Amino acid sequence: MTTFDIVRLVAAREIRVKLRDKTFLWSTAIFLLVVVGATVLPGLLGGGDGAPASVAVAPGPAATALADAGLDVHTVTDDAAAEQLVRDGDVDAAVVAGPRVLAMDDEPSKVVSALSAQPPVELLDPNTVNETLAFLVPYAFAFVFFITSLTFGLQIAQSITEEKQTRVVEILVATVPVRALLAGKVVGGAVLAFGQIALITVVGIVGARLAGAPDNVLSLLGPAIGWFIPFFVVGFVMLAALWAAVGALVNRQEDIGGASMPVQMVLMLPFIAVLALKDNAAWITLLSYLPVSSPTAMPVRLFAEEAAGWEPLLSLAILAVAAVAMVFVGARIYEGSLLRTNGRTKLAAAWRDREAARLVG
Repeated sequence: MTTFDIVRLVAAREIRVKLRDKTFLWSTAIFLLVVVGATVLPGLLGGGDGAPASVAVAPGPAATALADAGLDVHTVTDDAAAEQLVRDGDVDAAVVAGPRVLAMDDEPSKVVSALSAQPPVELLDPNTVNETLAFLVPYAFAFVFFITSLTFGLQIAQSITEEKQTRVVEILVATVPVRALLAGKVVGGAVLAFGQIALITVVGIVGARLAGAPDNVLSLLGPAIGWFIPFFVVGFVMLAALWAAVGALVNRQEDIGGASMPVQMVLMLPFIAVLALKDNAAWITLLSYLPVSSPTAMPVRLFAEEAAGWEPLLSLAILAVAAVAMVFVGARIYEGSLLRTNGRTKLAAAWRDREAARLVG
């Protein structure tokens, strides 16, 4: 078998195992439900007005204005008949001479609004996104990258530690090159993570459309999501190699938490920084070029239309170079500690003598 065949076989095994894992399936379903709730429910609960308000009114300009506003207009002969319909509960309100609006116990805001003279509105900056979306979109990018990288990274580390703990890894290494084994696990995790991100993206965009999101928001969100996907894939591969190294350094599942703390901090600090500094132009620009934060910060700048066309290309290139370097570091630590079963391996030992690890344990 070629190296490519081995990588594909290992990756396929990792994917099959996860797709049969009920915890993984349920967590994905819950994640999608959260996205649906965040995009669809606000529009349904806040903007859904139910049936149009019914109003009784005598023929005239008021009746025309109410009908043009989409209200359910009941034409009556005089004001007395209109008032009686309100008292009988047949309509929500009535418009009588004055003009006056009659209702039983709640002010009929729709009727009042339809009768009010509203001045024309001119938007000087029609592409400006409201403050709520300006907060939610950066939070969504940061949260999705953080939680997905953390979840799938931990799964990679746990899978490697489990194989060490059960000594299965010794059989695998006897037949499969160590680097091919590592590549297969990283590719498998990346495919699963990318699949989850793709589902979240589709559900989020469809939900936003169903909720009636403005066209300018969708036009800004599309390019931001389009760039977020390659940034996510490259960034995840960079972090996945480090997670694999963490899994190889320990021999027990209980030790993963302590060994992975540096990687968790690499995820947590950019997550906090992007949210805290998203309104600071200088800092968010710097964060959009740092490899640990660019997968989140650059899509945020694209959504806010603060990045030139060449900037995401340069940022992605920097991230790719950093990913290659981190894959090399992760692979060396992974090779130097995978077969060590005499307790937790120190980084210096794994880095210094990866070949000697084959003789240990």
